[in-house]
Amino acid sequence: MIHPDTEVRFISDEKGRGLVATAFIPKGAITWILDPLDREIRPAELAAYDGKYREILLTYSFRNSAGNYIFCWDNGRHINHSCDNNCCLTPYQLELAVRDILPGEELTDDYGYLNIIAPFTPAPEAAGRAVIYPDDLRRYWQKWDRQLAGAWPLVERAAQPLRPFISDETWRILMAISHGQKAADSILNCFYPGE
Repeated sequence: MIHPDTEVRFISDEKGRGLVATAFIPKGAITWILDPLDREIRPAELAAYDGKYREILLTYSFRNSAGNYIFCWDNGRHINHSCDNNCCLTPYQLELAVRDILPGEELTDDYGYLNIIAPFTPAPEAAGRAVIYPDDLRRYWQKWDRQLAGAWPLVERAAQPLRPFISDETWRILMAISHGQKAADSILNCFYPGE
């Protein structure tokens, strides 16, 4: 489930549509959480789909650490790539804002941590990588762990409109991390090593 203060807008001819903040989203806010309406699709199930449906699933899904495809039911599937991402995946089946996101700003993920299946060349960015690879998580996990380290202490203080969709058990873990009572698991735990 995606943060409610967002909407899909046209970004550019190259990117198409993207997800944009409609209100201020503070660093430490949970911007997305896996929920029961999201589909987890095993590779064999994906292969059984007709080509046009398989293409849709591959376009709008990411892979988890088990190699299964996560197809978001809501606008979360419209988050575009940026090497200067303002959201970041965690091993707790949710994403955090790793910096303040202003109204009108696009929410972005670095697809390098989403276990993509093939390399791609992203739109040029000042601080961007020339190619995004399926194993970028093994190369850049420390960068993303540092981003998350700056956001974790703010989780308790940030407005959390997605809190009702987070289990009490997961919330206790998040609060222990936010208070410095528990070390956060590394984003490297999200890596799918492949077959």
